Amino acid sequence: MAEITGSMVKSLREKTGAGIMECKSALAEANGDEANAVQILRKKGMATADKKSGRVTAEGAVGSYIHMGGKVGVLVEVNCESDFVARGEEFQQLVKDVAMHSAAVHPRYVRREEVPACELDKEREILREQLKNDPKNANKPADVLDKIIEGRINKYYEESVLLDQPFVKDPSKTIGELVTEKVASIKENITVRRFSRFKMGEGIEKKVDDFASEVASMVG
Repeated sequence: MAEITGSMVKSLREKTGAGIMECKSALAEANGDEANAVQILRKKGMATADKKSGRVTAEGAVGSYIHMGGKVGVLVEVNCESDFVARGEEFQQLVKDVAMHSAAVHPRYVRREEVPACELDKEREILREQLKNDPKNANKPADVLDKIIEGRINKYYEESVLLDQPFVKDPSKTIGELVTEKVASIKENITVRRFSRFKMGEGIEKKVDDFASEVASMVG
C-alpha cells in the first residue's frame, strides 16, 4: 500500500473540499492514486447528497455576476438549510461560482425536469430526420437509431441544463457534481433554485444602416 503523505491529503482537500480524514481514507482506498480518490469522494458525496435531498432548503443566498464590462449579468438563487451555512464562505463561493458559470455558458434551464416535453420531442424529431438522411445509417435497425438519438439528447442536456453542464472552472465535473461535493462538505442539503441571465441588447431589433446608399444619396 502506498504511503499517504500530508501533502497528498492537502492536495486532495483543495480539489474536493472534503475533510482531512475523508481524504486520507479515500487515498488509502485508492492506493495513493489521486484521480481515483477524487472519484471515491464524489461517489460518497452523491450518497450523502441522496440522504439529505429530502430536507427543506428555505435559507440561502441570491448571488450576482457581471461580466464583459457590464454586457452580461446573472442573478442566481441557491438554497440551503440554515442561515449559518448561507453566510459561510464555502457556500457563498458556491453561489458566486454558479452565477459566474451561468454568465459564461448560458444555460436555459436549471434541471432536466424543466425542459418542456414538446421541446424534447421536437429535438428527437430533428435528430431522427438527420439520421435518416445520412447514408451510413441506411441499414441500422430502429432500436440502434433510438440509442443514438438518446445519446444526442444527453448532449442536448449538457448544452442547455445548468446542473448537467461541465463546470467552466473545472470541466472534469458538472455543476450538479459541484453542488453534490458541497453537500458532502457542508453537511446540509443544497439546491440551485433559479437563475436569470441578462445580455445587453438581447431581443432588441437594431436598425441596420446602409452606409453606401446613404453616401450615394448625399452626393448625387
